Amino acid sequence: MEYFVNKDSIVRKIWGQTDAILFIFAGAAAEFALNKAVDWLYFTGWLPADPLGRLFSTVAYSQQIIFSERDAANHAIDKITGIHKTVEQNRGAQIPDWAYRDVLFMLIDYSVRSFEVLERKLTPAEKAEVFDVFYRVGMRMGINGLPTNYNDWQVARQAHLQTDMVNSRFTADLYKQYKKHLGIIRYLILKQVQVLVVPKKVSQMLSLNKIRYLAPVLALYKLTRLVKLDKILIISVLPKSYQTQVRNLTAHTL
Repeated sequence: MEYFVNKDSIVRKIWGQTDAILFIFAGAAAEFALNKAVDWLYFTGWLPADPLGRLFSTVAYSQQIIFSERDAANHAIDKITGIHKTVEQNRGAQIPDWAYRDVLFMLIDYSVRSFEVLERKLTPAEKAEVFDVFYRVGMRMGINGLPTNYNDWQVARQAHLQTDMVNSRFTADLYKQYKKHLGIIRYLILKQVQVLVVPKKVSQMLSLNKIRYLAPVLALYKLTRLVKLDKILIISVLPKSYQTQVRNLTAHTL
């Protein structure tokens, strides 16, 4: 059986770890709030009504693709494309290619950043592997203008960070919704995770606290992995309404 991502791939290791997935989720939550195309997500009404659920959906689709055999993964990608086409028809406009690229860029960047915060530095070959997986997703979706290698992606990523983000009324509203759905303590934890993983430009635009209060806690958390308490700890700090979704994300094994 041929898989979309090889079983020994570093991408499977990253996306097979609950904590790495949630760090990717946290980074994406920050950048979604700044993206100039976030109005598309507001158009459906889903994002302001359930911003965490919308982000979990994006992460879940990505994980489904990564752990599926090739045909099933391509079917999942086609389903995503179809959903976006329906939104475009309903709005009578087309989602710009740069907006699609931005989401792929987030998944690439936060896959690397999250693993490096939690585990170790990735090698150039491993980073190229992360890029290749999401590049193939983008190609299947028919996204134009994708860089074809990791080095070119780094240049494109920096350009995105300079041109495709704005601190808007959507930014303020999304963070208001994050706080509402998470509660104050979990909201503060979310922001501290964001401090650890987001690029400097994102941190500056969101005025995130530069003091990494979570860093010492993170060191203690890593010890819980040794006694297999990490997943229990992660799930216990999430709102009950999202615990099932997180358990579903942990269903994949390497």
